[in-house]
Amino acid sequence: MSASRKLMLKSMMVARAKEELEQELEEKEEEKAKYLEENAPPIQTAGMSLAELQTLCQELHAKIDVVDEERYNTEAKVLHNTRQIKDLNIKVLDLRGKFKRPNLRRVRVSADAILRSLLGSKHKVSLDLRANLKSVKKEDTEKEKTTEVSDWRKNVEAMSGMEGRKKMFDAAMGPQQ
Repeated sequence: MSASRKLMLKSMMVARAKEELEQELEEKEEEKAKYLEENAPPIQTAGMSLAELQTLCQELHAKIDVVDEERYNTEAKVLHNTRQIKDLNIKVLDLRGKFKRPNLRRVRVSADAILRSLLGSKHKVSLDLRANLKSVKKEDTEKEKTTEVSDWRKNVEAMSGMEGRKKMFDAAMGPQQ
């Protein structure tokens, strides 16, 4: 199918969708006007006495109360249904095994704060967790490194040349003889 043909079909579909949307809007307006004519006829207050106006106001207030109750009930049903939908979606995700974990924030809490929250204000002992850690002596590791370096240099000087290679060969063959 050529590009011009695709473009023409696309523009025709958009025009058709626009017409249908306008038609739907007109139908909704007509339904709204029809509903208002049936349920809320225009009020004629001309020539009414004070008592008749008061009874009319009381009737209107009663109708408003009924409508508010219906609105509240429908809102409550909608909220209940949305909660049920969320719960069912969570159950479906659990059954699939694709549970979305919420993003957790890292919270830094000291051991003292944890004990205070668990034990209350009675906690007065402070924990020094670093005191229980094993300490490493730096002096021992430095001495080992320096001795290894000096031994290695001496061995290189002693083993240099043909004599050093002969010594290595003899050392390797020595225990077998």
